[in-house]
Amino acid sequence: MGDDRREVIYEFIRIGGSVKVTAVDTATGVEATIVGDPAAGTARLERLARQKLDYVLAKRARGERQDP
Repeated sequence: MGDDRREVIYEFIRIGGSVKVTAVDTATGVEATIVGDPAAGTARLERLARQKLDYVLAKRARGERQDP
């Protein structure tokens, strides 16, 4: 997993029966978004969004091309 000391801001937006969670790395401005079930709970949704953010940051660090 990524650097747990890295500061991340989370945004939760309810969309119908789902919730959109965006995780933003404050140092780079890189963000990752997931859509999940609100019943999963805040902690789990944050963890999933953070995992995706860590994936995106690692991919960028390796210099891999980003999808459009």
